[in-house]
Amino acid sequence: MTHLDIKRDLLPLKDHLFRLALRIVTDRPEAEDIVQDVLVKIWEMRDTPTFREIQHLETYALTMTRNMALDRLEQQRLRYIPLYGRTQEGDEDYEAQSLHEDIADNAALPDQRMEHDERRLWMQRLLSELPEKQRTILQLRDVEERTYQEIGEIMQIGESDVKVTLHRARQALKRIITERKSHGL
Repeated sequence: MTHLDIKRDLLPLKDHLFRLALRIVTDRPEAEDIVQDVLVKIWEMRDTPTFREIQHLETYALTMTRNMALDRLEQQRLRYIPLYGRTQEGDEDYEAQSLHEDIADNAALPDQRMEHDERRLWMQRLLSELPEKQRTILQLRDVEERTYQEIGEIMQIGESDVKVTLHRARQALKRIITERKSHGL
């Protein structure tokens, strides 16, 4: 890459980076900090020889985001915090808040919105039970619609490992859903 433009190259990436960071750290403010740090680091390295060697800026940024999010988790010694509820005493329920922001005011009746919110929170709870690697691959493949090759580059693993992990994640999710439904939850 030879030239970097903030509006054209960096800003369009922020939502993708944020979703990935949020899926890993499960804390909205922390995910926002990670994305900001990644974008600043990329901007600061724009005139270096390393930057000129980058072929796919988005893949590079996603890899950097994933690594930084994992580093933050390790630093804080966080393990599998659910994607819902309070992260610290007194914090708002960020996920529930974002659910309401995602739905247009006139898009659905209140009962339809509530049902949508409940389904989404239920799914987030289920996803939070999966290991980080499986959650991340599900996010990149099924939400971000990345190719196996892109996911492999981002996660620094082979395509076959991506496919196997994705299959195992989907099977685990299916098993969890079946168990919950059999218990009436």
